[in-house]
This record gives sequence, structure tokens and C-alpha cells, in this order.
Amino acid sequence: MKVMVLVKANEDTEAGVLPTEQEFAEMGKFNEELVKAGVMLAGEGLHPTSKGVRLRYSDEGTTVTDGPFAETKELIAGFWILDVKSREEAVEWLKRAPFQNTEIEIRQVFEAEDFGEAFTPELRAAEDRMRKQVEEQHGR
Repeated sequence: MKVMVLVKANEDTEAGVLPTEQEFAEMGKFNEELVKAGVMLAGEGLHPTSKGVRLRYSDEGTTVTDGPFAETKELIAGFWILDVKSREEAVEWLKRAPFQNTEIEIRQVFEAEDFGEAFTPELRAAEDRMRKQVEEQHGR
């Protein structure tokens, strides 16, 4: 199963405070363990919301709002996408992450079989074609 691990923002990440050399080294070591175990599919840190933009969709149209955004506790500072056997395995991995004074959230990623009959064979085939095209465009 695939999960997305959301690393919550805090005052430091929103202020653009970058990790120290030691923090980079610790995170690099943790990421290397994830890669060696074959569970890491992707992982990135995000710039603060002051460099971001939000789009809100409604019946009246789309509203575009430039960052920064309030309520740091609801903001994301980074993420991983992991391929694990269970939610418990994801939790065990993330217990080892070198974080202090932050919060993460683990969410399961939908797979094709989760969508039932509404995701028809034709729609699945179209999705597969699109994924292959993206992989070819980005050399993966």
C-alpha cells in the first residue's frame, strides 16, 4: 500500500529557516534507510507558504490567494510517499524520523481498486496510458 506522509509546518519552516548541517545529515541518513529498504518512492521539503498560492473553487468561480497563509498547524512543510505493507509499518518507520517539535500525518493513497465500478476498465486504461506518458516525459 502507498501512503503519503505529510510533515506539518511550524513557525521555523514558515519563516524559511533552513535545517542545520547536522539536521540535513540526520535526515539524509533516514532517507537512505528508507531507500535501502525499498519503501521510499518520493520525498521533498516545501518552501514556506509565503512563496505559495491557493486556489479556491466555488459555484461563483475560482479565487486565487497569494501566501503566506495563517494557521501554521494546518500547513505542510514536506512529504514522503512510501510503499509499505501496512499502516503499522509506516508508523514504525516514521517513529525513527529525526524530528523534534513537529507533527506528521500519514494518509493512505487511493489505488485503482479502491474506486469500485465507477473506475471502469476504459478509465483505468486511460489512467495507465497517462502514467506511462508522464514516466517517459521525465525519464523514469
